[in-house]
Parts: sequence; structure tokens; C-alpha cells
Amino acid sequence: MVELQAAGEPVAPCCPPLTERPLTAEESERTAKMFKALGDPVRLRLFSLVASHEGGEACVCDISDVGVSQPTVSHHLKKLKEAGLLASERRGTWVYYRVEPSVLAAMGQLLALPTTA
Repeated sequence: MVELQAAGEPVAPCCPPLTERPLTAEESERTAKMFKALGDPVRLRLFSLVASHEGGEACVCDISDVGVSQPTVSHHLKKLKEAGLLASERRGTWVYYRVEPSVLAAMGQLLALPTTA
């Protein structure tokens, strides 16, 4: 069972690998929200910057140079959080973002090919 994090909620079961069985309407809705969030090049780049950042988290000050204005970066980070792809924590004046390891594992499992014996 794949797990994806809804914004502000703990990781919850989502969906089986796509090759296991068809998704239900609810699973499709949740999964589409995730892919829609990643379907924007700036969001995908921000997600990649956070996921690959040393220590597993990144200050917004370290990832804001993606060719768009700071308000636009904030908008995209908000969309990634709403899709359950990022978690954040405010520390003083800065916000730190992280990708939960379970989210990456869930995305990988969702797209995994069946294993052959």
C-alpha cells in the first residue's frame, strides 16, 4: 500500500502500485493532486531542490533562486504543501521545508513495475 501525506496530516494509506489494480475514484483524486502539483516546472524544481538538499531540508532562503519572484516561490511551495509533498517548519524569520522519506517511497511504489519471480 502506498502512503501519501495530506497537507498538515500524518502520512495515510493511498494507493497500490498502478500495475496491481485500477485506482478508486478517491485514490485517483489524491494521486492526481500530487502529480498536478509536480506538473509545473518551477514546482518540480523546488521539490527537487528540497529533496536533494543536504540534511534533507532546505531553508526557503536557499531555494528561492529559481527564476521567479519570491511571492511566486511562496505560492508554489504552498501548492506543494497542499498536495502533501512538502512539510514545513518556521524557525525565526525563515521557513524550512522537507520532503518526508515516506512520500518519496510512496511515489516510487506507486510507479513500480511488478517484480518477476
